Amino acid sequence: MSAAAESLDIHIDGASRGNPGEASFGVHVTGPNGAEIAGLYGYLGRASNNVAEYQALLHALRYALARGCRRVRVFSDSELVVKQISGAYKVKHPDMIPLHREAAGLLRRFESASLSHVRREQNRDADRLANRALDEKRSKLE
Repeated sequence: MSAAAESLDIHIDGASRGNPGEASFGVHVTGPNGAEIAGLYGYLGRASNNVAEYQALLHALRYALARGCRRVRVFSDSELVVKQISGAYKVKHPDMIPLHREAAGLLRRFESASLSHVRREQNRDADRLANRALDEKRSKLE
């Protein structure tokens, strides 16, 4: 990984057609200069939108860690995930507890990590990738 790629900006999005229903996620990775590094997506089968949002976060963090990234800024349009990670919302649903625990553990492995809420309009690339996974019913994780 180049020195510039020690820091990544990652937009994530989960999607579900029906809730629960067919679900997927998208992960759009850029470097500090805004240049695209990767576009990842995954087809999850049947899941809730919130599970899909957490899967997007988990895949984004695993991707960054696997490439030696030390600093990551993650952007999501899921208020629930952002507020649960920050501790502003409690994690009550049994399906969310292990996902939240894993995400929090992965975030602690970075020298610096943030998760910020963005409006849907600011998350179009990740949304496009999540919809591609649903349309194609396949994943691209590298």
